[in-house]
Amino acid sequence: MLLSQHVEVGVATQLLAAAPQHLGYLLKDRVTDPADFAGSLRRVAGGGTVLDPQVVSGLLADPGEADPLRSLSPRERSVLELVAEGRSNKAIGERLVISQGAVQKHVSAIFNKLDLPAGEDDDRRILAVLAYVCPELRGRPERLTR
Repeated sequence: MLLSQHVEVGVATQLLAAAPQHLGYLLKDRVTDPADFAGSLRRVAGGGTVLDPQVVSGLLADPGEADPLRSLSPRERSVLELVAEGRSNKAIGERLVISQGAVQKHVSAIFNKLDLPAGEDDDRRILAVLAYVCPELRGRPERLTR
């Protein structure tokens, strides 16, 4: 049973994909009746799934606009995954059997698609990785650069 302050669609998606049985995801401020909560716990313990209606709405919402990672090509996703593993452009090129120049072009495209403009104060590789691993930051570059 996961109790959260807000809907984290990425977390909910991962949990449902991994094991939809024995899963509960409720919002803390909406759990007001102890008897209802106890019933939810029993359903989850019995192998059922309990999702707050706001979680369901978040899962069903069109993520196209909210998730800029959807705009990445499969190759750009592969490059970003390797960046998230801490790989250098050289290592990424060797792993994907592409030139370092091609890696740099993919990295630049990732920065553009994630709306991470060049600046002296920010490391765009780290910001791109944060967008990759923190679904709540996707599509919100202003939260990434604070």
